[in-house]
Amino acid sequence: MSDSPDGVRSYTIRLELVDRPGELLRALAPIADNGGNLLSIFHERGNVTPRGQIPVEVDLEATPEQFDAIVDGLREAEITVIQAGAERYSEEVTVILVGHLVDTDLSNTLSTIQGSTGASVQALSLSAPEGTEAESSARLGLATHSGETDTVLADIREIAAEKGLRVIEPLTGGDAE
Repeated sequence: MSDSPDGVRSYTIRLELVDRPGELLRALAPIADNGGNLLSIFHERGNVTPRGQIPVEVDLEATPEQFDAIVDGLREAEITVIQAGAERYSEEVTVILVGHLVDTDLSNTLSTIQGSTGASVQALSLSAPEGTEAESSARLGLATHSGETDTVLADIREIAAEKGLRVIEPLTGGDAE
């Protein structure tokens, strides 16, 4: 990032967008509304994330205050922000959800996890050997901010309980000697 005398800096924001017309324009509105200056947009239309969304990288210039308002505006608009400036996910955790995942709307479950836990769903593997009418399991690879794994796991337990799902959590703590 480069600093200028007037406080304007360069930032990169990584987003995931739903694949429907107008989503890129909707994601750019908080940037324009908060005084950001677009430098470049890399819209990976041919790629899809594990959540089935389109990855987008936006480079822009803004003051730190404008940048904070831009990121807040994106989140308020329910745009999935994967990385904003120096904010990076630095821990990874894998959990397994078991239950009637299809009947309880797996897409909604993933959106709820992403929107309310502070984690990013990086990988998803669904297993439904007896079909979607029976119980199934989903392996979720999550990225979290440093030191927030316990909080994320507690939030996932709550989300799973509301949907009648079971959570198989990773073993944490303890030192291997």
